[in-house]
Amino acid sequence: MPGVSSSTTTQRPSTIAPHGVAFVTTHWSIILSAGRSDTPRAKDALSKLCQSYWFPLYGYGRGRGHGREDAEDLSQAFFARLLEKNWIGSADREKGRFRTFLLIALKRFLADEWDKARAQKRGGGVPLLPLQFDTAETRLSREPADEVTPEQSFERRWVLTLLDEVVRQLRQEYEHEGNAQLFAELTPCLVGDRTSLPYAELARKLALSESAVKSAVHRLRQRYRKMLREQIAQTVAAPGEVDDELRHLFAVLGKKG
Repeated sequence: MPGVSSSTTTQRPSTIAPHGVAFVTTHWSIILSAGRSDTPRAKDALSKLCQSYWFPLYGYGRGRGHGREDAEDLSQAFFARLLEKNWIGSADREKGRFRTFLLIALKRFLADEWDKARAQKRGGGVPLLPLQFDTAETRLSREPADEVTPEQSFERRWVLTLLDEVVRQLRQEYEHEGNAQLFAELTPCLVGDRTSLPYAELARKLALSESAVKSAVHRLRQRYRKMLREQIAQTVAAPGEVDDELRHLFAVLGKKG
């Protein structure tokens, strides 16, 4: 399953968090454990996280007044520096949330290195990450015009990016099992009011009984919750941080600006 790397399993005992989320093999814990050694395994984990969470940083650059092309160049130059140099060695393990580290590192990059990086050819000879910038402006245009700081916008985009990634992984899983139509019909049930879901209508569309649809919705929601916790686990350093991060992210989502 994307988000939980199958290449990083069982080399040493895993720490099991509440609700069964295994830790040692998550991306951010691998990166922090590497510390200043900067191992290929840690670089690969960091690259995967950057490819998942580039959009909040792109949006932060736009919010700071950079144009579209500059924001693209800024994102690629920042990730190039992050992957080239062992900035992870300075991460504070006591405050080691990946989103926090990333925003602090980006601010330092903007203050200290962006002008120099902008004067060079894009990427500076470092391979560019395959980031889908063609979707970025469309995503920004769909956001409400709230009066919030770039930092607040960054956090909100982080939450929405994380939730989108969970849905993407869940869709892939259902499609792999031959249940693409089932997923498409049941997806609204992930966020809908369970007392007003049109189970009868869904049953007709899917040629199932209402009880079968209710069971399918229940399984979908269970799987979604588990995958959400697993995705959050990829971005925190210890098992006990998953619940705190989950509460924080949904508090961010509930703010009105």
